[in-house]
Amino acid sequence: MKIQIGLFFGGNSVEHEVSVISALQAFGQFDREKYSVLPVYISRNSEFYTGEAAGHIEEYKDPRALMAKCTQVFPVRLGDRVALLEQGAFGWKKKPYALLDVAFPVVHGTNVEDGALQGFFRTLGIPFAGCDVLASAVGMDKYAQKLLYRSAGLPVLSALRLGAEGDREAFCDLAEKQLSYPMIVKPLDLGSSVGIRLAHDRAGLLEALDYAFSFAPEVLTEQAVQHLRELNCSVLGDREEARASEVEEPIMGDEILSYEDKYGSGGGKGGKTGASKGMRGLKRLLPAPISPELREKIREAAVAAFQALDCCGVARIDFLMDGETGQYWVNEINTNPGSLSFYLWEPVGVPYPQLLDELVKLALKRERMRGNFHHEIETGILAGFSGGSKGGKI
Repeated sequence: MKIQIGLFFGGNSVEHEVSVISALQAFGQFDREKYSVLPVYISRNSEFYTGEAAGHIEEYKDPRALMAKCTQVFPVRLGDRVALLEQGAFGWKKKPYALLDVAFPVVHGTNVEDGALQGFFRTLGIPFAGCDVLASAVGMDKYAQKLLYRSAGLPVLSALRLGAEGDREAFCDLAEKQLSYPMIVKPLDLGSSVGIRLAHDRAGLLEALDYAFSFAPEVLTEQAVQHLRELNCSVLGDREEARASEVEEPIMGDEILSYEDKYGSGGGKGGKTGASKGMRGLKRLLPAPISPELREKIREAAVAAFQALDCCGVARIDFLMDGETGQYWVNEINTNPGSLSFYLWEPVGVPYPQLLDELVKLALKRERMRGNFHHEIETGILAGFSGGSKGGKI
C-alpha cells in the first residue's frame, strides 16, 4: 500500500514564490511506486488548497485563478490519521477529501519554516519531514544559532542585534566601537538574501537598518568578510547519523549574494520560458575549487552545525571565507533549503528520488521514537478538583 504524502508549500512569507518552485520540483521526483503525493498549497492568507492545478507551476502565474480551480481543505486529526476536510457550501464536509500518512513541508521563511508550521504538524500528531519545531525556530534566528554554534566550538562572526524600538544612533556608536566598516546588515529571521545591505559608512549603516527593518522587527549587524568567498554544504540525517554533500561555491553578482543572484536574472531563469529554476539555477562552481583538505573541513563543520541544532532531514549550511587567508566561519543554516539542495547530493551519488525517500524515512523514524515516550500520566487532579468556574488554587 502506498504512503500518502501531503506536500505543503507556499504560506505567508516573503519567500512564498521560492517555496512554490522548490515544492513543485520535488513533486515530480517522488517514487510513485511507493508514494501517492498530494500538493497542498498554502495561500498568503494561510488557507490550504489542493487539486490537480496545484501541481502545475504555470498555474501560479495567477494565484487567484489557481485557487478557484482548487479545493479548499483543512488538516484535522481523525482517529489515528490526519485528514484533509473539504470546504463545502455550508461548511466543512464530513467525508475527508484525503487521508495523509506524512506531511512533507517544502517551505521557506517566516510563518512556515520557523517552527510555526512544524508545531501545527506536531499538534496534529502527523509525521513530518525535515527539522522539528525547536531546530526550525532556532534555524531562522540568525543570532540564536550563532550562540549555539559558538558554544559548540564552531567559528562564527561576532554580531550585534537591534530591535525596531531601539536607539539606532546609539546602536551605530556601539557597532563602530566593536566592529569596523564595511558591515553587513540583515533581518534576523529571513532567508534567500532578502533585506540584506552592505554598509560602508554610518550613513549607509542607518540606511541599511531602515531597509532591514522594513522586513523584520529585529536585525543583525556583523563584520563583513574581506576577500569574500561563500561556500555551501548540505547535510542529511538526524542526531544519530548525518552525512555531508558536495561543497559548492555560489557566484555573486555584487558584493553580497543577493536574491537576484539566487532566483532572478543572475542565474535563476530557466530557458526560453524565463521560469525560475530556484536554487538549482544559481551560478555556481560545483564542486567548489578548494583543496581536498578544506573540502573535508567544511563538510565536517557542516555536520557539526547540523547536529548542534539537533536538526533532522536535509539542511544547507552556508559558510563565509576570506579568499586570501582561507579562514572560514559558519554563516547560517537553512533548515528547509531551496530546491532541498538536491543539486548538492547528485554529485555524491544521491539522486533526487532517493533524497526524498530518505527524508520520508527520517520523518517516520522520528515519529516512532516519539512513540516510545509517555505523553500523559495518571493524576486524578480533575476528578478531585472542586474549585468551580471561578477557579480555586491548585
